[in-house]
Amino acid sequence: MVPRVESFHDRATGAVSHVVHAGKGAGCAVIDPVLDYEPRAGRTGNESVDRLAHFLADQALSLAWILETHVHADHLSGAQRLKERCGGRVAIGADVVKVQRHFAEVFNPGADFIADGRQFDRLLADGERFAIGDLVFEVLFTPGHTPDSVTYVVGDAAFVGDTLFMPDGGVARCDFPGGDAAELYRSIERILSLPPDTRIFVCHDYMPGGREPRWQTTVADERAANIHYAGLDAAGFVAKRRARDATLEPPTLIIPAVQVNMRAGHLPAPEANGMRYLKVPVDRL
Repeated sequence: MVPRVESFHDRATGAVSHVVHAGKGAGCAVIDPVLDYEPRAGRTGNESVDRLAHFLADQALSLAWILETHVHADHLSGAQRLKERCGGRVAIGADVVKVQRHFAEVFNPGADFIADGRQFDRLLADGERFAIGDLVFEVLFTPGHTPDSVTYVVGDAAFVGDTLFMPDGGVARCDFPGGDAAELYRSIERILSLPPDTRIFVCHDYMPGGREPRWQTTVADERAANIHYAGLDAAGFVAKRRARDATLEPPTLIIPAVQVNMRAGHLPAPEANGMRYLKVPVDRL
């Protein structure tokens, strides 16, 4: 079955959330929901989650799965807020434990945080399939940007997270812990081995050149025109990616985002005074 896709772009972070469904009244999945966050005040908001919830209600969609493509470093996950509003189960690739173990050392989250993926409702294996009504989802491990990056393939559509951007945006950086440019190249080859007319849905768009946001392309267009991939062999790709990564600053929201996202979108537990806190490691990142 050809899935229907409704996408929501968050201009503050460039993130794109996708609702995947088979039509009005059907079950659905939401991929990469966003929790609004104002870093200067440490304030969260629900505007992005509200937009998703309103669409689900308008279309009478039943939320079965909230799917994360990886532990994001550029926005906070709205998975738990969306689950509270609309139900569903939160899932991510099983290699999330690699990311959790690294960042548990960085943020020292306390004894209540166990780095085994239990914060998520389900950890998905490479090649695993699951259905929402007539829609069948397949999980492809596509590491390189992060160790836990996955792509979800549904019918003629592939949701690639940050592994690929639109052709004029290139591909993901590989300088995060566990990232690897050679591994990213292999993951991109895996994605682009899908049929040429496969719809590619990216989960981030930074609007290069000031253009309007875009999030849908095809395997054929990525192969022909991706500015960081097209025309390069593996060695050329790795050299270009590493040179670019050496010039990049950390994402603006990496410190709060990773602490929340490695917890499946849960905020840290309240401390003795009833307040929740996000830590800032000094001279570490």
